[in-house]
Amino acid sequence: MAIENIEMPKLGESVTEGTIEKWLVKVGDTVNKYDPLAEVNTDKVTAEIPSSFSGKITEIIVNEGETVEVGVIVCKIEVEGGAASAEQAEASPVKDEPANEMPAAGSQKPASPLKKQNGGARYSPAVMRLAQEHGIDLALVSGSGRDGRITRKDLMSIIESGTIPTAAEQPKQAVSAPKQSVETAPKAAPTHKSEPVHVESAAGDIEIPVTGVRRAIANNMLKSKHEAPHAWTMIEVDVTNMVQYRDSLKNEFKQKEGFNLTYFAFFVKAVAQALKEFPMMNSMWAGDKIIQKKDINISIAVATEDALFVPVIKHADEKTIKGIAREINELAAKVRSGKLKSDEMAGGTFTVNNTGSFGSVQSMGIINYPQAAILQVESIVKRPVIMQGGMIAARDMVNLCLSLDHRVLDGLVAGRFLSRVKEILEQTTAENTSVY
Repeated sequence: MAIENIEMPKLGESVTEGTIEKWLVKVGDTVNKYDPLAEVNTDKVTAEIPSSFSGKITEIIVNEGETVEVGVIVCKIEVEGGAASAEQAEASPVKDEPANEMPAAGSQKPASPLKKQNGGARYSPAVMRLAQEHGIDLALVSGSGRDGRITRKDLMSIIESGTIPTAAEQPKQAVSAPKQSVETAPKAAPTHKSEPVHVESAAGDIEIPVTGVRRAIANNMLKSKHEAPHAWTMIEVDVTNMVQYRDSLKNEFKQKEGFNLTYFAFFVKAVAQALKEFPMMNSMWAGDKIIQKKDINISIAVATEDALFVPVIKHADEKTIKGIAREINELAAKVRSGKLKSDEMAGGTFTVNNTGSFGSVQSMGIINYPQAAILQVESIVKRPVIMQGGMIAARDMVNLCLSLDHRVLDGLVAGRFLSRVKEILEQTTAENTSVY
């Protein structure tokens, strides 16, 4: 018999950590290869960790609600045969270190999946990080996790309470986490720490638990606003010809294809075409360099009652308007039925958000980090417009609002890009545009 490790998998591009939302197995359970072991939240999507082996669960290391980095061991499985012995498997992930020793801030030494501290207690990287940031002496904390292990929730509860146990205080007994607490968002970028907020509930107030998906959205939005210097610009587009063209096709198209031909498909196609002509808009900030992406993968925002998901239309520049319309329909259906897969949200290079579906006429979107820009397509409204020659006519007008990362993009390229999108949309007619 041998002990094998199950690690936190990388469930998407640029994903570095995940939160165990729910364990689907317990110690002693027998599982087959590929059986789901746990639900994990990462990058706005809930996915399952599959078993890499057939065998018996011998240890669950990471507790529900705990956030750990990709590659961290989350549980152990006893399997028959195998070259590695149980002793080798047990010894590899854990390294003894002196009591009360914590890694220095900014240290480049890779963290062990679970650190042994203070006489052998094991702490996850998330717990170690919080303790270091808030000066918490973990030897003085009583954990609520399995076998008394300290979890991230324990530390967040203590931080919320305002009673920080430090080595200087030397209290007579360990500080336990308060039984009731308000979960706060994960830590933001290193240079911008968010302070915990304590809000008292009054009679009649409704307390809504923060779900893993909502926590992931908050974390990504906070990171985007803190790290990317946002700039904003808007352009007005006359889409009267496009509206007339689409309206003349929609009934026949629905009958023939079985799904709707939406205005949004025309906008996504125009953006994809313009990105091909202005590839700098399809870039990302990478610290010491800017990466201009070869593939044009358009992320689209799809909302549910309590969350926002961003599935991706891959190689949008190579697809027809019909193909884009089909993918929009299929991806939206998967989001609302809970069947969207993590790989269908990975690889986006530019985001287009259909804010006009809610009647919005002007908005400032937060960039979908680490992308460099997001375009808000606002509501199409009929307005009186002064035409060439001074005549006034009722036209279908739409505002396109662009938020951009000023580290990557300047106003010149953003302005030219928007002007090209405007030109494509205003020239969309039955004579020069095909949906197939």
